[in-house]
Amino acid sequence: MTATAVAFVGDDFPYGRVTSQEAKEAIAKAKPKSFWLDSRSRPKAAPALAKDISTGLVVVGGGFTGLWTVINAKIHQPNLDVVLIDSQRIGDGAAGRNGGFVSASLTHGFPNGYGRWEHELTQLVRLGHENLDEIEDFLKEHNIEADFEWFGEFDVAITQEHADELKEMTATAKKYGEDFTFFDAQEFSKYVKSPLYKGAMLDADCALVNPAKLAWGLRKVALKLGVEVYENSPVIELDQSVNGVKLKTALGSIKARRCILATGAFPSLIPKVNRMIAPVYDYVLVTEVLTEEQKQSIGWNEPFGCSDAFNQFHYFRLTKDGRMLWGGYDAVYHYGNEVIKEYEQSDESFAMLAEHLYRTFPALRGIGFSHKWGGAIDTCSRFTPFWGTSMRGKVAYAAGFTGLGVGSSRFAALTLLDLVYDRKSERTKLSMVRTKPLPFPPEPFKTWVINLTRWSIDRADHNGGKRNLWLKLLDWLGLGFDS
Repeated sequence: MTATAVAFVGDDFPYGRVTSQEAKEAIAKAKPKSFWLDSRSRPKAAPALAKDISTGLVVVGGGFTGLWTVINAKIHQPNLDVVLIDSQRIGDGAAGRNGGFVSASLTHGFPNGYGRWEHELTQLVRLGHENLDEIEDFLKEHNIEADFEWFGEFDVAITQEHADELKEMTATAKKYGEDFTFFDAQEFSKYVKSPLYKGAMLDADCALVNPAKLAWGLRKVALKLGVEVYENSPVIELDQSVNGVKLKTALGSIKARRCILATGAFPSLIPKVNRMIAPVYDYVLVTEVLTEEQKQSIGWNEPFGCSDAFNQFHYFRLTKDGRMLWGGYDAVYHYGNEVIKEYEQSDESFAMLAEHLYRTFPALRGIGFSHKWGGAIDTCSRFTPFWGTSMRGKVAYAAGFTGLGVGSSRFAALTLLDLVYDRKSERTKLSMVRTKPLPFPPEPFKTWVINLTRWSIDRADHNGGKRNLWLKLLDWLGLGFDS
């Protein structure tokens, strides 16, 4: 699936690290917090752990992976004592900061799966579709109001080379069970109008959701099933014990027969996991509510999501109340896997994103923004989650979702339960589950490699996709960097 690279000439490249005074002024008044988390419906925080307890299973991390894990543990073993513990409040991490795209893909998109696990791709596609169906069924069964809408996601071409690649991918993917449809520029303009767009590929198996409402809804189900939930309780130590493991917090401890780690981009309690992930910061804007005139100017009326086909890509969608969410492009790594609150705000990235939106939709130039925020993504060198066990099988972990975990987190949770209870299943036989990504090099080389890769993919976007020697080497090694 290749096309001839054609470089942009002069100022033809629409994006890059550009901004304007207009963009800077537009983002200045935006609230520095997640649009999804800025809600009166947010539940009251659960208490912090301030005692010593024992349990059958403890899950560390209250994002989507952790929530799906405790729910499925209780569904399959109703009498099992289950504890969920989080360092913050449920939804404060990636679960409440993403774009709300629920993709069926378990492989971070078809091309990545095709390149890595072509021999079992038909199976992976089927499992991904089943997983998305089961998510929808679960939300209906438990009356979780999360603004779940299933229309699909467009992968948008901004160059003719992108369009040719998407058209070829559409034909290839159908052989493996994917439901992709290609639209040329004229056909796609019936869905979204931009002078930049040369066509698009629709992946019908993607839904949109309010991710914070989804996290809170899953939290409610977990509590109803009898899961003990503790928030604002960072785990500072994990040790093996005679009958399982022991975890310590500042004010308490947990003895558990089994432990599952679902800490995402945050530092793992298993040191070797930290060598396989790179937390990168992704930034998001949400506009003011679009007027009917503005909606008509871009021709957007259906609840679908979009992302463009550049290496440094944008993702965007409309919210339930008629705003546009616009995020992506940057993937900022900080030395030593550092994840701190201060990195959640970057006026440089926000102003750049605003200018990119204005260039994509000139009719929206000057529109204001209500919210601006960032969050850390647990990227890995193969873009998909990886799994493993530690402490003689008493601990299981998953990480490395690389920004596409809203849907695949449920699949990851079921796989984690298989692993920690040593159950053989279709999932545990997959090459994707049985193998690990290559680790990143130690610092300072990790920072150097990531920044060189970011510079190289930026050059590739400017040069019509032409990859330099560094990117070709990474391709040969099966390594990558994405958000």
